[in-house]
Amino acid sequence: MKRETAETYVSVEIDIDGSGKFEISTGIPFFDHMLSAMARHATFDLIVDARGDVDVDAHHTIEDVAIVLGNGMAEALKDRKNIVRYGYALVPMDDSCA
Repeated sequence: MKRETAETYVSVEIDIDGSGKFEISTGIPFFDHMLSAMARHATFDLIVDARGDVDVDAHHTIEDVAIVLGNGMAEALKDRKNIVRYGYALVPMDDSCA
């Protein structure tokens, strides 16, 4: 899937039945690390090529990658027939509950 705006260009390929391989380039090192960890631990294959106005702020790039990744996952999961909840947790943090 792709998304192009005035601030960003994002291309995402996802294989939810993969093995945890990834190629990620967003221009935001910590974001690259988090996306890599997600792909590795969820064992889906992920290719992300994102270019944005990170010299101004990382916000647009992160937001647009999230939109494209979410759309790609929704398409890959299709009707979600075989997906079930396997757990529930409520984690109190300093100023929030996650």
